[in-house]
This record gives sequence, structure tokens and C-alpha cells, in this order.
Amino acid sequence: MVKVREDYPCLEDGRVKVETLLDRIRQKVELFDDTLLRACQYVEKIDQEVRRDEVWSSRTSSYLTGLAMADILADLRLDQESLVAAVLYRSVREEMVSLLEIQKMFGPDIAELIEGTLRMAVISQIMSPDIHGDALGNSPQQQLDNLRRMLVSMIDDVRVALIKLAERTFAIREVKDASEERRMRVAREVFDIYAPLAHRLGIGHIKWELEDLSFRYLEPQAYREIAALLDEKRLDRQDYIQNVIDLLKKELQRFAIQGEVSGRAKHIYSIWRKMKRKGIRFSEVYDVRAVRLLVPEIRDCYAALGIVHSLWRHIPREFDDYIASPKENGYRSLHTAVIGPQGKALEVQIRTFAMHEEAELGVCAHWHYKEGTQGGKDRRYEGKIAWLRQVLEWQEDVGESRAEDLASYFNQAIQDERVYVFTRDGHVVDLQAGSTPLDFAYHVHTEVGHSCRGARVNGRMVPLTYTLSTGDQIEIITNKGGKPSRDWLNLSLGYLVSTRAIAKVRHWFKAQDRDQNLEAGREILNRELERLGMARADLDSVAPRFNFKTGDDVLVAIGAGDIGVQQVVHAVSEQMPVVASPVAEIPLKTPRARPDSHGIDIDGVGNLMTTLARCCSPVRGEAILGYISQGRGVVIHTSICPELKRLRELDPDRIIAVSWGSEPDHQPYPVDVQVRAYDRTGLLRDITVVLANEHVNVTGVQTHTDKSSGLAFMRLVIEVGDLNTLGRVLGRIAQLPHVIEVRRVGQGEIH
Repeated sequence: MVKVREDYPCLEDGRVKVETLLDRIRQKVELFDDTLLRACQYVEKIDQEVRRDEVWSSRTSSYLTGLAMADILADLRLDQESLVAAVLYRSVREEMVSLLEIQKMFGPDIAELIEGTLRMAVISQIMSPDIHGDALGNSPQQQLDNLRRMLVSMIDDVRVALIKLAERTFAIREVKDASEERRMRVAREVFDIYAPLAHRLGIGHIKWELEDLSFRYLEPQAYREIAALLDEKRLDRQDYIQNVIDLLKKELQRFAIQGEVSGRAKHIYSIWRKMKRKGIRFSEVYDVRAVRLLVPEIRDCYAALGIVHSLWRHIPREFDDYIASPKENGYRSLHTAVIGPQGKALEVQIRTFAMHEEAELGVCAHWHYKEGTQGGKDRRYEGKIAWLRQVLEWQEDVGESRAEDLASYFNQAIQDERVYVFTRDGHVVDLQAGSTPLDFAYHVHTEVGHSCRGARVNGRMVPLTYTLSTGDQIEIITNKGGKPSRDWLNLSLGYLVSTRAIAKVRHWFKAQDRDQNLEAGREILNRELERLGMARADLDSVAPRFNFKTGDDVLVAIGAGDIGVQQVVHAVSEQMPVVASPVAEIPLKTPRARPDSHGIDIDGVGNLMTTLARCCSPVRGEAILGYISQGRGVVIHTSICPELKRLRELDPDRIIAVSWGSEPDHQPYPVDVQVRAYDRTGLLRDITVVLANEHVNVTGVQTHTDKSSGLAFMRLVIEVGDLNTLGRVLGRIAQLPHVIEVRRVGQGEIH
């Protein structure tokens, strides 16, 4: 049950003294009448009546939840209507009162805000179906319609998103004493959806809190370690920062700059992320010691920067001018790192007071423009919600789509990992990190993407799988009447990254003839199975997993791009016949052995040594069987291995059932790969570059060139973690110039 916050004014009986709380809110938000007070009194009365029922007595108080949400929104400087809707929201969600009743008592505008906020739940249900499911049993089309209505609500009135952010902020604050399952569920949802949404709307004030609190439950050990390190030298650090603040204040006064200097809050998640991203220790994180300068004008920002750099030596490559080049969410500031007093690294952020308000409040600082008022629309507000319009425009552009696709594109749109590239004419294009020239082509226009046949980046030709970086200038080469390639939908080949582009290619192929898609799907699947060294299977048995009736339907879906070939490969692998000797079967009462060093579980047998068979080199994800050998423990084969078939015929009693452990062991598995190509200078180098880029280790290489035919044959032994990695590596090698074929082979194969 939610407790009353300690800083809330309370009566003698413990109830919140609402009038005093509202006086505090009035210092931040203009309240025009007594509507907020009436809403509080109304919800308190309903809450008390309902909570007399034992079923409701232990549940979260909708009244206290509403007060907390209103308090959060007041800090964001939202208007009276938003606060009233926040107070009433939980009682409507818990079905204590109907929207119709709210409309009668508080008007249609309040009711619409609450209804829009209720729709926000659909994004969690679709993006985290394992957690939420679809409680209403909605059809895919209903889910898509609900998601689209939610986006329309957010665009029409962004306050619905802000009310939902307030509700989730309150939820993550209150889960400390909840069950482990609820803590993890709320933390995962907040971290994956609402912290990125707060970032995209520019609300740093909320983003940092959501990230830190969810990180606390998702990675408790890492959180505690960094918190302890921060606390360990807190007093020394505070004294250090205070000395820096005093010095900067004196220097600003000396140069007649009216500014404020303060220490900057340390965000545990951002420290951890920086340590992981840069591979550094806590002691090497320079912004553990940080100050912020606020000044009146932009010119004062650069003057203050000059003062800072005159006092201390600047650290190379640690300066960012987000005033000249704002972040995608509108964030503006100067960031610099210097070697401060005592030779310690120090971060300094410099911005105007207006920039600081925008950084803390984001879209909240601009949402309240009105059509037709003097000055028209607030352009900064328009920029902050433009990405929402892009999501809807994308869905309208591709026409028929799935709720999962729309949710995925929404998720991509709220993430902060972006790259900024230039068109040939110098226009800036904002893309998801990892995007390729083909993603860029589809971003420009669907037809440009369909007809794309090449690209120049910074004046030189690059493959369509090239990863774009911020600052790149791209020129797309098209072929009139060109059509998409089905290879573009094979994610392991790396042509496309963005959901938007993938959906456009899928839409094109879905419009093609069923027979064409059937043949194309069969060819794609057979080629992938052959490349991975897997046997062809009866697709009728895996069709139900994809909600299809027949194997042909699966092939049509592959050809149309509705499902990825990797998904089917995994399903085929799991459906491979696994037949162990009846003699080797152990009753279920026998304890199951813990996974060994290869991540293998051996059904009902003690903790035996295992060896991966070199004849077939099984990889995690494939169907496997074990053979009890003499001296090598249990030898693990793929279930379709010819050698295993021979061993079963000789001694079936030695075949036992095994499986990959439930937890990934992160241990690479050796795989033999054969490459056939036209011989050329640099071929081996290019292959090893691909393997290095994929972080794949090479343990053996054999090469042979047939001078008469000009063909080169290579046999490589590489180490991969699973089938996904293997498929991706083989696909990347197959794209190299002059490569004819690349596939997995068994140790005994003749070539």
C-alpha cells in the first residue's frame, strides 16, 4: 500500500492536508478555480468507500497515487487540467468511476486527457507481451488500431504522455517494498519504454530518475557497487567541488558575467553505462566530479568556456558543442572536460538559464502554444513531437502493417542512439544508430529505396551494408525500375536496420504473387539450411508455431518477408527428430545434472564430462544427442549427424538424450567453414576483416588455389556462440567480391 510522503502536510489522523498541499502546488502552477480541490475530495471519498471492502483494502490507494502524480506534474509546470486529470486517472483505471461520470462532473477535456492516458497502456502490452499480454484478447487489427489511436492522442495533446510518465515515475518510486516479480516488471517497463520516452521529450528531470531507479532493480549489484564508490569519498568530493564553485564564481564576477555555479548531480546509471561503453574503471570516469554554469545569454556561454579553459587544461576529444549542434531532442549546452585542481578530471557544463529549463522540463516548457495566438506555434515544441508524426506517417506510408512493427518503430524512435548524416545537398538526416545507406535511401523515399543499387559515402563507393557514422555525406545510386532484393530482409546479412525500411520492403513483396513468394521462400530457406549444414525438414510440423496451417504458408511468408528465415531455421532445428535409446532413458525422479562447461544438460545422468564431436561441430540452438564413449565422456553430436547414425546402428544403447542448458554459457563453439571463390589479391584479408568485425576468433586456416580454374578453396575453423552468429558471419562473407559459396562443413567432408 502506498504511504503518505513524509514531506506532505498531514492532519492529526494521518490524512493529507489537501489545502496546504495545493498551496504548495500554486507556487508552481496557476490554479484558476477550485476544480483541483474538488477532484481531490471526490477521489478521496470514492477511495475510502471502496477500500472498506477487504478485497481492495490492501491495494494501492488511488487517492494518494493521484496526489503524487499531480505533485510530479506540478514540478514539470503543467496546467490545472493536467493535474486534475492526474488526480482522477487512477480511480478511472481501477474502474471505481466511469469516464462518463468524469465527463459529467469535470468536463469533456478532462475526460479526454484520462482516456488518452489509458490508451498509453497499449504500448507496454505490445512491446512487452511476455509481461503484459493482451488482457482484452484483442485481435492484431484491434491492437494496431489501439496503438495508432494512442499515437494520435499523444500528437493531439502531449499531456497524455506526460501524465503517463508521472504515473510510471510514481510507480517506480513505490516498488521498493513490493514483491521481486513486481519490482522487476515495473523496472523493465520503465527502463525500456518510459525513460527513453522522457529523453525523447527532452525531460531530463524525469529521465535521470527513471533510469537510476529502474537500474537499481535490474542490476542491483552494479548499482550498489557504484553507489558505494560514490559514497566512499563523498565529503572529499563535495569539498573539492565547493572549491571549484568558489573559484569559478570569482572569475565570472571578474569578467562581469552574471551567472550561477553549482555541483551537478551524479547519475549512477550514466556512470555505469560510460564505464561499460569505454571499458574504463570508476576512477577513470571524469564526470564523477562535475559543475554546471548557468548564464543569461548564449554569448556568455562561450565567454564562460574561455574562462574555464584559461583556468585548466582541456582534455582532448572531450568537448561537445550542443548549442551549435543540438541533440535530437533539442538539448543544448556546452560540455567540456578539464584537468582541474589537484590534477583531477572535472566536467563542466555551460548553458543559459532558458536552456537549463528546457533541459529539465523539455516539451513541458513549450506544450501550451495555441493555434492562432500571437506568434503562432512554438517551433521548439513542434520539433520535440515531430518524431511522433513520423511514426504515424510511416504507418500510413506502408499501409498494411502489424502492431508489432508499429511498436518496434515507435521504440526505435524513442531511443537516444542516433546518427546524423548529410544528403548530397547538405540537408541533415536523423537515423537510428547502425543504419546503412539502404536505410538512408528508404528514409529519403520509398521508391529511392526500392531502386537503390549502390551508394557513395564521403565521395567513395561503399557496400549497402556499410554502417553510417555521424557526419557522413551519402549519395544514393539508383536504377530506374529497380526492385528490392529478398536478401535485404535477411537480417543476418546486415542490409537494413530500421523497422521503417524493413516494413517497406516487406510491403513490396507482400504485393507479389503467392506462387512467386512460395518459390522464393523455398529457395531462401534451402540456401540458408545448406549454408548452415542443416538437413531439410518437414515444415508442416513447424507451421503452427507461426500461426500457419501448412509448410507452404511458411514458405510464402518467408518469400513475402513476413517472417525472417532465421526464425524458421531455429524452429526447424528445434523440431529435428531426437531419438535416444530406450535403454538409456532415466526415470524423471533422478536428479538432473547441472550444465557442464559446454552448457549441456544430460538427462538423468550424473555430472559427466562432455566433448563436442568434430564430425558435425554442434552449435547452441541445434537439436543434439549424446554418445557415451570410452575415455571422452559423452560426445555431443547434432541429431542429423551421419556419424551419429552409424554409431546408433552399431550400439544404440550408448545414445542418450541431451540438451543445451537453459542458461547461455557464453562459450564459443568451433565450426568448420568452407569458402569457394575466384582467386584474387586480398581475399583472405577481407575474410579475416569480416570475422574480426564480428568478434569471431579463427583457430585454423587452410587454403588451396586451382591455377587451371582460378578458383580458391579455403577451410577455416572459427568459434561462434550460436546459430545466429554463424548465419550472420556466413552471410557477410558471402557478400564479399568474387565469393561464390560459403557454407558450414563437417570434418570428414571431401571438397
